[in-house]
Amino acid sequence: MGKEAHVRARLIDGEDEGRLQFEPPKLIFRGESRHVFHGEALAGARAEGADLVVGEARFTLGEKPAASWADAILNPKGRLDKLGVKPGQRVAIVNLDDPDFAAELATRVPPTPETDNIDLLFYGADSPAELARIGDLVPRLAERGAIWIVSLKGKLLKVKDIEVMAAAKAAGLVDSKVCAFSDTRTALRFTRRR
Repeated sequence: MGKEAHVRARLIDGEDEGRLQFEPPKLIFRGESRHVFHGEALAGARAEGADLVVGEARFTLGEKPAASWADAILNPKGRLDKLGVKPGQRVAIVNLDDPDFAAELATRVPPTPETDNIDLLFYGADSPAELARIGDLVPRLAERGAIWIVSLKGKLLKVKDIEVMAAAKAAGLVDSKVCAFSDTRTALRFTRRR
């Protein structure tokens, strides 16, 4: 859910070319050399013309993209913004035991007890059996509703992203976004085919 671009870089150890990625809270450059910026190193990020300036490093992105990147670094979106949660939406949580997320969600829009016409449905799926139930959830979505399938990641991984995508595709859904849901979970967003 971050930003990524191919850039020319002027770094302390010379000029380079490679991929620049912003995955909050880190800015990562991968070229001949690798540099990671986080915390205080990002505090003074700014745009100067076509360059994003982070400390002594300069990354040429173009005037508008440099300003956009600087803004994203200085004002990172919160989890609910990344997930597209807006006041007034009908939101449901199914099979996802995450009290912190439920409490955070309730600050913007309380989960609905309704079972139909859901704008955003957060579904926890960490087994083939849970993936097989995705098709049962699709009729609960509003016409333009989306389902976020939330699964464990890293060493805790129980189902691979490719398995999640295959199960959602079998249910008539298409993937549209990915989000780092938490330190231990990832989320993939799906909508109906149009």
